[in-house]
Amino acid sequence: METKPKSFRSQKLLSSFLVNGTLILICLIWFVPVLGVLITSFRLPEDIFATGWWKVFPHNAWVESGEIKLDPSVDVNGPIQVEGITSTFTELRTGVVLPDGRKLVWYGNKRTRLIKVQEEHMQWFDTSLTLKNYQDVLSNQTITFKDADGNEIVRQGNDMATAFLNSIAVAVPSTVIPILIAAFAAYGFAWMNFPGRKVLFVVVVALLVVALQLALVPILQDYTKLNLNGTFLAIWMAHAGFGLPLAIYLLFNYISSLPREILESAFIDGASHFTIFTDLILPLSVPALASFAIFQFLWVWNDYLVALVFLGDKNRVVTMALAAMVGEKGQDWHLLTSGAFISMILPLTVFFALQRYFVRGMMAGSVKG
Repeated sequence: METKPKSFRSQKLLSSFLVNGTLILICLIWFVPVLGVLITSFRLPEDIFATGWWKVFPHNAWVESGEIKLDPSVDVNGPIQVEGITSTFTELRTGVVLPDGRKLVWYGNKRTRLIKVQEEHMQWFDTSLTLKNYQDVLSNQTITFKDADGNEIVRQGNDMATAFLNSIAVAVPSTVIPILIAAFAAYGFAWMNFPGRKVLFVVVVALLVVALQLALVPILQDYTKLNLNGTFLAIWMAHAGFGLPLAIYLLFNYISSLPREILESAFIDGASHFTIFTDLILPLSVPALASFAIFQFLWVWNDYLVALVFLGDKNRVVTMALAAMVGEKGQDWHLLTSGAFISMILPLTVFFALQRYFVRGMMAGSVKG
């Protein structure tokens, strides 16, 4: 009689351990790259090329203690004698450890004729972290930095600050507009009787399977005729139209599951449909509204195709700015990582601000049996 309860408890404990362990592992897999991007975005370019991002944590590091300038008469293409040892340029580029524990490292290319002397010490904190990468990415001015060989590189800033503001100007209305329209439509489908109600709802559900790419060219032709292409109004209307089917379906499932007694009591008290919608339905539908807001905002913020087609390069958004950075500055990791993290800040803030409604909103969109 006592064996079954113990066996059940052990199985439950094992199941809980496996589930929690899997979730922790997934979180770590997601968190480690994000942490690496964050740390790299604060490092100097020469440090990024020389060591990994994990070197910012306490570790034994080679600290520069001096330098040796070779005489112009020394042939850098052959064996080089320095500090009592003979080495080649290739060996010195990798680093040569002296018998006394010091390390010789060639700095830059052969023309520098400069050798750095390093000693190994315990490094607790990386004091070279800087905000300059973010300043360079956000500005539209000329920026300079040094590469792995010590050469000075000149680049033009990508003006991510303007792109960030453009993305906000696109994402916020493109999230609010479909929510407002879909909430009215979902209430009508759920609690109002009118001719063609079922047919219209079937059409809305059918639109969920229509590929976004099919509508781009026809809509672009219409926008060109109306002189709307390249404006914020054009992309607001496009994102609102593409997001409405999912929004209506999600909100319909939630609103139709609300207790009918509440609405009947309101009707008895003489409330109109608009009063019921604003005073009862909207406050009770916050989980579903917040859930769709997360989906829509993240989709619009990370969108590249729709913004490229309807907005163009004139009003560049964050995704377009990042794509331009990859093409122009593919080796400048300090700029790419800072730009990538700038693009992540607002979506993460929105998700964590509304994540308590996320599961409830997901359940609201499930099919009821």
